[in-house]
Amino acid sequence: MADRKISETPGSAQKDQNEANTPVRRPGRPRSAKSGADKRELLLDAALKLFAQYGIAETPLSMIAKEAGVTTAMLHYYFKTREQLLDVMIDERFQPVRAGFTDIFQTHADDPLLAITNMAQCMIDAAEKYPWVAPLWVREVISESGMLKKRMEERNGDKNRKIVQECITRWQAEGKLNPDLNPALLFISLFGLTLFPMASMKMRQEGASPISPDMLRKHVALLLFHGVAPQKP
Repeated sequence: MADRKISETPGSAQKDQNEANTPVRRPGRPRSAKSGADKRELLLDAALKLFAQYGIAETPLSMIAKEAGVTTAMLHYYFKTREQLLDVMIDERFQPVRAGFTDIFQTHADDPLLAITNMAQCMIDAAEKYPWVAPLWVREVISESGMLKKRMEERNGDKNRKIVQECITRWQAEGKLNPDLNPALLFISLFGLTLFPMASMKMRQEGASPISPDMLRKHVALLLFHGVAPQKP
């Protein structure tokens, strides 16, 4: 016993074993899946906010990183290019909102007035829930030169728009909708009735008459159901 050499301090063996069992973290990799997911979502939130405010073409990745409170290198870890960032934003944020609009026409396939009115209401609801929806849609989707519109068409075509226009054309042929309406213009008119007012609400001058989403919902429903002509007795 006296000849035994003591080479370890108390607890050092257990410490060495714990270190051996600890997985090596790769350089630049988030320490946990949760923290990585949080940073990724934070970057998407920052990108949506700035794209809606300034436009995609005018928003460099460095500005997004600064808004999110991370380094540009960290942003590039998650999104190598602006195109990759746009693709993720389309798939995870924009498409789910847009799909909800189209689904209404399939749900109310036999009632065009209800489908069109519900679509308008859905647009207002989405713009109220997500502050970026209305300004980003007006700036980047309705505009022919919008980068988001071009990217969406490159990836998915215009399938959703065609579904809506085909429904409108069918309803007109069945005598359920005014045959003189232009299907393409009706689709654009719904944006004008809903997303334009929602996008401009924050830009209204002090002292101007207040407009709320509830007021807009009621106004659009009355306009679609009864038009602007005075009601007959």
